[in-house]
Amino acid sequence: MATNQAIVDVMATLPGKHVLDVGCGEGWLAQALANAGYQVLGIDASEPLIAQANQRQCATFTVMAYEDISRQNIINTFDSAVCNFSLIGKDSVEQLFSTLPTLLNDNAHFVVQTLHPHYACTDHPYQDGWRQGSWQGFHNDFTDPAPWYFRTVPSWLRLFTDNGFAIKQVQEPRHPVTGKIASLIIVGELRRK
Repeated sequence: MATNQAIVDVMATLPGKHVLDVGCGEGWLAQALANAGYQVLGIDASEPLIAQANQRQCATFTVMAYEDISRQNIINTFDSAVCNFSLIGKDSVEQLFSTLPTLLNDNAHFVVQTLHPHYACTDHPYQDGWRQGSWQGFHNDFTDPAPWYFRTVPSWLRLFTDNGFAIKQVQEPRHPVTGKIASLIIVGELRRK
């Protein structure tokens, strides 16, 4: 109820109209961005989800694992990249952060929306590490959740700054009914050395 509009609103504040949607899933965000005049390349490792996305006919969608994201495999450059609840691994996410600057224009932005670490921590210690997955809050078609790599807020911020992104915004969208924090959105701006 809060997170979809929050990511669309953040993207609308950024300059440029060429967007890389990493982990685009069935393409709902690409559709929303295309409706607002953006040109979007959506990538996801799931062939069935990319098949659904292609039915939208709103953007270019392609099957690609995060490990295959590179200048060799993606010839375009982008004004911004977005990962909307699509970063769950450890090494693959770190590799994406290090590779992404090669696909972005100068002063481009990288936007990540993820579970808020303070709430996703549950009963575990507040430290980076692997956690058992859950599809709570998703459609019943989602079964057998994969494990995911938990990161603290400082760990997320370090991923940005260690890879050349200056932190421009940090938002905590709230559920409109409960008022509880629903997610964490971080916006980094690429600063070339």
